[in-house]
Amino acid sequence: MTVSYWQDRSAEQLLECDTCVVGAGLVGAYAAQCLVAAGEDVLIVEARHVAAGATGRNAGMVLTGLAAYYHEAVAQYGPGTAREVWQLTLENRALMFALAAQHGVPHEQNGALVLALDAAEADMLEQTAAALAAAGLPGTYTRDDPTGRGFTAAITQAGDGVTHPARLAEALVQTGGARLLENSEVFAIRASGAGVEVRSRLATIRCQRVALCTNAYAPLLHPYFAPLVVPTRGQVLVTAPVPARILDRPGYADYGYEYFRQLPDGAVLLGGWRQHFRAVEIGYEDRVTPEVQRGLEGFLHRYFPELREVPITHRWSGVMGFSRDHIPLVGLLPDLPRVGFAVGFTGHGMGWGLKTAELLVALLLHGTAPGILDVRRLG
Repeated sequence: MTVSYWQDRSAEQLLECDTCVVGAGLVGAYAAQCLVAAGEDVLIVEARHVAAGATGRNAGMVLTGLAAYYHEAVAQYGPGTAREVWQLTLENRALMFALAAQHGVPHEQNGALVLALDAAEADMLEQTAAALAAAGLPGTYTRDDPTGRGFTAAITQAGDGVTHPARLAEALVQTGGARLLENSEVFAIRASGAGVEVRSRLATIRCQRVALCTNAYAPLLHPYFAPLVVPTRGQVLVTAPVPARILDRPGYADYGYEYFRQLPDGAVLLGGWRQHFRAVEIGYEDRVTPEVQRGLEGFLHRYFPELREVPITHRWSGVMGFSRDHIPLVGLLPDLPRVGFAVGFTGHGMGWGLKTAELLVALLLHGTAPGILDVRRLG
């Protein structure tokens, strides 16, 4: 998000609004809609185009829960916090599918499978299922493989599903009532009188407040985020369409490191394998690597041998923002208290994003503390 002297046209156009939303992914698009509904004049500024970042590069899977298994979350955060954050993802799921239906965005809510690769992981799933049951949360455990593909155990999450994340973000921007300025990287934010001035490549924006919905890219805008958000790359591949329906719901396996679904046209999407190359998969570089892609193909051919001769049509990467404790961060910049943020989704933006955007809007407009997502929990 750097802009050179030669590219800087910010002095050529002055725009004014009540709230400037930086980032036109799913979180920014929904935050803008919520702000407009509250009576705000809103301008969304996006470095590239709508859903150019993680929103347009994920698997489109709407899953409940956290990066950790539930019993691990209980041990890490305590039972109260673990249940509260899990409940937030249930509410986010309901909102996601309601908005997808409202805007005619393709979606399916057939459930999802959390799958174990071996006996040790099967034991982990069993512990998680017991912890979910004790907390009164949904999740059905079976010590078998409902797919018949060589997994060792599964938890069925009946209300989960899939959608088209980029189209949902586009629909929210198109119908949300906010103005949009695309291809205009933000490179400076500063206090200006009683408000804030945002300098972007194509315009300077003067506003009362700013909502940063930039996730992994937040450290490029302000040094405050450097110790809080780590940019982490994920990689995906998609096969050519196949005529048979081989998956009736998405799967999430190997402690969540591999994830897959069959798309409406019959193509199969598979992502993950990052855990085998952790040091390499850090940073902002948008590229796929042969090592990770070979690993994904090996996983695909092992568990879906009928796809061995099916061509791969798409390979891509996306940058996720990982928080220190793997829970999103909502707060205000200490030196710019009119600038709020919602970042650090740790690869689970589809499961958290909309409800997190609501908490950001409540903080900016009413000073309402964001509860368990409050960045101040990290000290």
